[in-house]
Amino acid sequence: MKLKFLIILTAAANLFLSGCGYDNFDAPELTLSGRVVYQGSALSVRNNGPQLELWQDGFPLRSPITVYMQQDGSFSAKLFAGQYKLVRRADAPWLQQATDTVRVNLTANMNLDVPVTPYFTITAESFEKSGTSIIAKLVVNKVVPTANLDFVRLYLGKSILTDQVQREVRVDANLGNVVLGQQLQISSGALPDNLKNLDFVYARVGVKSTSDGEYIYSPVKKISLK
Repeated sequence: MKLKFLIILTAAANLFLSGCGYDNFDAPELTLSGRVVYQGSALSVRNNGPQLELWQDGFPLRSPITVYMQQDGSFSAKLFAGQYKLVRRADAPWLQQATDTVRVNLTANMNLDVPVTPYFTITAESFEKSGTSIIAKLVVNKVVPTANLDFVRLYLGKSILTDQVQREVRVDANLGNVVLGQQLQISSGALPDNLKNLDFVYARVGVKSTSDGEYIYSPVKKISLK
């Protein structure tokens, strides 16, 4: 009986010490941060929408580290030092890259611009209050010659994280009125009751191609209603 008790006690002690060993692993201390860019400028996206993947060589269990982007196109990840492969995933509002892997040798904190080729871009965007409406003006530019427009949309919301998923108002532009490279105007119409009495709203526009499920957006703009 004593022997059985000692065996159980030893096993429990080993399990406890093993657990302490796992708890005592060092956390990643290096930061890989950066932006997804086109022609040197960051692309605005849906917060936590498009993703990058990091793969580290030399480990038997090969699974990716998912890196989510913030709405301004920036990203950040805490990592161990080492050699990584950064992959630009295809389910994003940009063209699948012929070489989709960027090699990263992480020995210290690093800032990295990741180049992509969006299907469309938005430029010259502006927003203004006009009576009880918000008027958006923008220019839609085609980057990939074979790309086709799916939607051009105006979004209004209570949160700075306004986009296709989080919004109070969504207005679709008539694609028949979209002339690439020329100014387009979208009106929100009269603001709904849940927005019209606020001090301000957030606005942005987005454009989507038929080739993917995500949008390229303009930066979010805070519009005063008073």
